[in-house]
Amino acid sequence: MTENFYTEKNGKYLKNHPEWHVEDSPWKANQILKILHRNKMDPKSIAEVGCGAGEILNRLYHKMSSDIIFTGYDISIDAINLTKKKEKDRLIYKHENFSKTNKKFDLLLMMDVFEHVEDYLGFLRSCKDKAKNTIFHIPLDISVHDILRNRLINGRNSGGHLHYFMKDTAIATLIDSGYEIVDFFYTAGTIELPRKTFKSKLAVFPRKILYKINKDLAAKILGGFSLLVLTK
Repeated sequence: MTENFYTEKNGKYLKNHPEWHVEDSPWKANQILKILHRNKMDPKSIAEVGCGAGEILNRLYHKMSSDIIFTGYDISIDAINLTKKKEKDRLIYKHENFSKTNKKFDLLLMMDVFEHVEDYLGFLRSCKDKAKNTIFHIPLDISVHDILRNRLINGRNSGGHLHYFMKDTAIATLIDSGYEIVDFFYTAGTIELPRKTFKSKLAVFPRKILYKINKDLAAKILGGFSLLVLTK
């Protein structure tokens, strides 16, 4: 897996995900708003690294204060091409490697990003001082269910995941990279987002039941959950 997976024009990632996961963006934006409200945060400048099609920032633009400046960064020209019609006076997107920028922000968003980066620890450290706070959304790919069904290799081939996490290793990765954990919670996309197939709809029920009983156990055994982490 190389950067060409994302950076080639009309590349493999676009072919595998032609909508660039836009359908999940309203839900992800709501998770961001939830953790900001929980911690009484009011950032005035927000950047997203690996912004994809830009819909998360677009949703936040419409839901947050009218004095916030939003900037999206992505190394993929395919992704940036999808963002251009969404640009506004306080919302812009850049075809740049965020780790090389000298700009500073109040809040950085990294939503399902660093699991795709070969040198993920170096990447996290390079982004550390570019914002006062950072929100991470981290897929928890390591579960009994996904390992037994050999699903990790499917995520690698179709989605470009190079690294795999459970809750404890995800948090340890951020701490080892110099971040201080402020708040975190599980996000339950497999329960809350619409399912496309009958089989996936059936799988919602055991996840929902076990998640109500024990969130940690549900994530470790059945999988399908992610972790939203606020750091400073």
